Amino acid sequence: MADIDNKDQAEIDPADMEDVEDVEEEETGEDENSKARQLTVQMMQNPQILAALQERLDGLSGSPSGYIESLPKVVKRRINALKNLQVKCAHIEAKFYEEVHELERKYAALYQPLFDKRSDIVKAAYEPTDEECEWKENDEEELTDEMKEKAKLEEEKKDEEKEDPKGIPDFWLTVFRNVDLLSDMLQDHDEPILKHLQDIKVKFSDPGQPMSFTLEFLFEANDFFTNTVLTKTYKMRSEPDESDPFSFDGPEIMSCAGCTIDWTKGKNVTLKTIKKKQKHKGRGTVRTVTKTVPNDSFFNFFTPPEVPESGELDEDSEAVLAADFEIGHFIRERIVPRAVLYFTGEAIEDDDDDYDEEGEEADDEEGEEEADEENDPDYDPKKDAIVTKTSFMFY
Repeated sequence: MADIDNKDQAEIDPADMEDVEDVEEEETGEDENSKARQLTVQMMQNPQILAALQERLDGLSGSPSGYIESLPKVVKRRINALKNLQVKCAHIEAKFYEEVHELERKYAALYQPLFDKRSDIVKAAYEPTDEECEWKENDEEELTDEMKEKAKLEEEKKDEEKEDPKGIPDFWLTVFRNVDLLSDMLQDHDEPILKHLQDIKVKFSDPGQPMSFTLEFLFEANDFFTNTVLTKTYKMRSEPDESDPFSFDGPEIMSCAGCTIDWTKGKNVTLKTIKKKQKHKGRGTVRTVTKTVPNDSFFNFFTPPEVPESGELDEDSEAVLAADFEIGHFIRERIVPRAVLYFTGEAIEDDDDDYDEEGEEADDEEGEEEADEENDPDYDPKKDAIVTKTSFMFY
């Protein structure tokens, strides 16, 4: 066998040997690639290495390529001219949004009679006619006359068995329950109060006055407070910031102000009473102290943090105001104009349709990232809650 092996080796063409050597080199290269991949996986599983990589990437993100700096002085001079033109564009855009606000005020007056009638129906001040109540559902076309008549009789029978309610009970409370942004603010002790909410109106600032809008929450007489209207006013600005004109992107909410709620004694749901035991250091005696502390409630919406003249806020106040601006904007833009569709849930379905599958996947990924962050012992949720600007863009 040894002789045969030697003979075979002697007959091997040198070119074939080269091929064999090449293959061995390729195989060796594959082994090295495999080891490199394993090393990469191990590195990516190390949180310290990942953090260092992320910091490095953050440093690179948005960094200039050096192209602008390399341009001749005469070209940089022309770029400055373009920037000056851009600033003028920002000022024209600001005027455009001011006119949009005026147009919005004009059409608000046209909408209001319809909203007033909606309110009258909700609170039983007006009973709509049969013609006003006629509504053709999309699926009715497929029903036979016999089926329609049967359905009508069954509905009338159910109505006879029930008490005749006035208006549309719990209209606004149901709207609040149906909208995640608002339902997250609701507490169990808020709901009995919101059963008395009869309407929400939007009032715009008068012509010639600084841009603002006021949300008016109209309540029927109740046992919780003596106010008939609770208000929340949002002040806006539509002009570029002189220190950073290129950041202008439409009107911004700059601040907001609530109102004083005249609570009936013992009915203030924004406060709660707790009892604490205190031990005397010297005598060792124990006493019970009663303290009043803030309580979670939707009605804290009417006492937002005040923005100081300096405009600087602590992190918690910054986060609260950012959420507040979003809520105020949403109530003005979506809830008030389309209240009945949020009551029935149809507007919620339309909102969901605005997100495509790709967006949902992105949300899932964000959720996974958030879960990972929360599992991190060094994770600080307050940092993620902060919005860097105490303003909310419109349009």
